[in-house]
Amino acid sequence: MLKTSSPGMRPSSELRLAVLCAIDSLPGKSRISRIRTLADRDHRDPITGNLHRFTWRTIQTWYSRYKKTGITAVESKVRKDKGKQRKVTSQQLAEGIQEVLPGIKPNKVGRSLKSAVFRELFRKGIFARYQLSQTHFYRLVREYDLLNNETCNKHRLSFSMQYANELWQADTMHGPAIKGADGQWRKTFLIAFIDDASRVITHAEWFYNDNTENLIQAFRCAMFKRGKPERLYLDNGSNYKASEIHRSCLRLEIGIVHTPIRDGAAKGKIERFFRGFRDRFLTVESDFSDLDDLNRRTQEWVEKEYNQSNHKGIGMVPLNRFNLDSSRIVYLSDDEYSQEAFFHEESRHVNKTNCITIHSKSLECPVHLAGKKVEVRFDRTRKDRYVIYFRDKRMGQANPVDLHANARASRKHIDRYVQKGGLL
Repeated sequence: MLKTSSPGMRPSSELRLAVLCAIDSLPGKSRISRIRTLADRDHRDPITGNLHRFTWRTIQTWYSRYKKTGITAVESKVRKDKGKQRKVTSQQLAEGIQEVLPGIKPNKVGRSLKSAVFRELFRKGIFARYQLSQTHFYRLVREYDLLNNETCNKHRLSFSMQYANELWQADTMHGPAIKGADGQWRKTFLIAFIDDASRVITHAEWFYNDNTENLIQAFRCAMFKRGKPERLYLDNGSNYKASEIHRSCLRLEIGIVHTPIRDGAAKGKIERFFRGFRDRFLTVESDFSDLDDLNRRTQEWVEKEYNQSNHKGIGMVPLNRFNLDSSRIVYLSDDEYSQEAFFHEESRHVNKTNCITIHSKSLECPVHLAGKKVEVRFDRTRKDRYVIYFRDKRMGQANPVDLHANARASRKHIDRYVQKGGLL
């Protein structure tokens, strides 16, 4: 007896290909008419023996995929967001709303339109489309009254990530002045990163200047030590909103969220660490010979005292809590790609001789890109290596122009041209 297909029974690849082959063999003036004829028939699966009937739109979809990418395209596609978190919690949404609300004008009755808030969350890259649907957004806003500032603050204060490296907070603290070898006193700045779930200080380092270059250096060290975070929760300072930080995070697929302006409670975890650091370290250790001495003793205290002592907020040792999620940690590889992810980027037009000019240097592109617009990446602190990218693809390293080598190459080309009977 012939079996009939159940709603959950999927047709085999052989049956799909047989249906596609039958499109050209049926009578009919157009392909759509032949596909509609196939849709009115039952098709037996040669593998399972089950009967199937397909809509003409299903057959048309198979045909389009087959013509576009080949035989394997008739198989069902795997979701692009498979394995990713698709559900946004009320705490996460409350924090995202607080990020976008200052830039949205209220309506006539003094309230922000929900639709405008919903669009702004995606425009700023706080959430992806697969994470938050409009229905889910409206339901959370209605249930938790998330457009109310007081309610959002309560949600934010109780906010905590579930896994290590889901979110890092970062901030800068002013430190003690240190007398240099020239007798001048210089201010110091501590740049620190804290993991939201485990409270581990992923990295803390002192600098003489609070600038973008030092922030990038501290961020690199933190990722090489503790792995790559999924998102960063940063201050609104100029360093934290610099284009280099945003480009680096974009290349490494790290999301960025900035705290509300003039809202210190938004950075509660890192601010609490700074307060404890002052009370437990700077009040005891006060005589530092230089910046290296300050950094060495700070690293010892962070790794041996703070990260390995019981934390009241989580009820356990931060480092032990961080290691519970060791299987989820993604570490950066020490290669050229990881180094170039933090490089500064500038656009240049390649001239007719396949060269670019940057920092008063004439450089030759690694491949022929004459007349093209390319992106040049380089370490802004060293400016000793320039890497060419064209349409987001790495072309290679640009080298200084060697006029004598080019002259020899041109001479060989001319000699071959003459030997073939060419006219000069």
